Amino acid sequence: MSMDAFITGACDTEVGELAGSSCMGLHAQAAMGAVADAGLTLADIDGVLCAYSFTEPHLMLASVFCEYLGIHPGYCTSIQAGGASAAIMIMQAAALVASGQCQHVLVVTGDNRLTGMTRDGAVAVLSEVGHAQFERPFGISVPASYALVAQHYMHEYGVTPEQLAAIAVTHRQHAGRHPKAHKREPITIEQVLASRIISSPLHMLDCCLISDGGAALVVSSRAAAADTRGTAIEILGAGQGHTHEHIISAPSLTDFGCKASSAAAFARAGLTPADIDVALIYDSFTITLLVELESIGFFERGEAGPAAMRGELDLGGSLPCNTHGGLLSYGHSGAAGGMFHAVEAVHQLRGRADARQVPGARLAFVHGDGGILSAHCSLVLGVN
Repeated sequence: MSMDAFITGACDTEVGELAGSSCMGLHAQAAMGAVADAGLTLADIDGVLCAYSFTEPHLMLASVFCEYLGIHPGYCTSIQAGGASAAIMIMQAAALVASGQCQHVLVVTGDNRLTGMTRDGAVAVLSEVGHAQFERPFGISVPASYALVAQHYMHEYGVTPEQLAAIAVTHRQHAGRHPKAHKREPITIEQVLASRIISSPLHMLDCCLISDGGAALVVSSRAAAADTRGTAIEILGAGQGHTHEHIISAPSLTDFGCKASSAAAFARAGLTPADIDVALIYDSFTITLLVELESIGFFERGEAGPAAMRGELDLGGSLPCNTHGGLLSYGHSGAAGGMFHAVEAVHQLRGRADARQVPGARLAFVHGDGGILSAHCSLVLGVN
């Protein structure tokens, strides 16, 4: 099956501590890089999708971006769904080109979250996730919410701190093969467990980075993709899943919206998790990835942790996962964090991932998660 939509251009900027960077500057750099990668010009772009920014918040960020770049697309909007934003924007772009409303949609993200925000500012933003009446008064935070899920998984399935640490170690191994990764120095399970507790049982090295950076894609219709330069990556399937917003309303602490979103994406593509060569799955915390690997169906309940310990998520393992290093080690720049996963999928399917290349990769799975495992979007990508 097909959605008649193709990724024809991809670009990610430098990532990490980028002195002098700005939200709009990172947007522009990533966007122009993606357009150039597709062999197009800005005049070819007739649709623009942006997400959100913490450093330059605006109700109409996509309009601000178009003004900044001096373009006037026929379709322009912003989508805000936390870490699921990038995947949802790609799904929306696919629908726009498949329906004939657009030919080339630019999907762009970026933020200078590291150099553009104070520590107190970042904490204030993250504290807004909690329910105003039933969570915030009790001091809940994003790490504490994910720690709640981790504690439940430890109780239900015997997940250990060492298994969570193994996920962080594998991600750092991946990042060590990527010249642009924010953190490349190797870490050990012992170092993860010795890093300070953020919210028990999650240690600092169980948590994602805070980075500057941007990333963008161009999504084109089948007909328009024929006129682009590089290898086009087909969007074979997409799906969303939404079970709650606040963790107190989650119907389960083991099954989340990723179960429905991935099932829809695989059904649309006519594939199963066993068909996937490389997975790029949101990893805001080590527990995030473990939960999603099992809910999506890549591993049975209680098996993802031991698999990580065995190295199954590394190159040569049964499921190479987050081969760029993920949010844990490559970098996390707001909505661009999720877009980095999609860009890495394009690199892998084009065979351009260099030292981190998965041999013969033809099918990739990309997943974004926003909020407290709240909003989910899954994509299945392939190359002929």
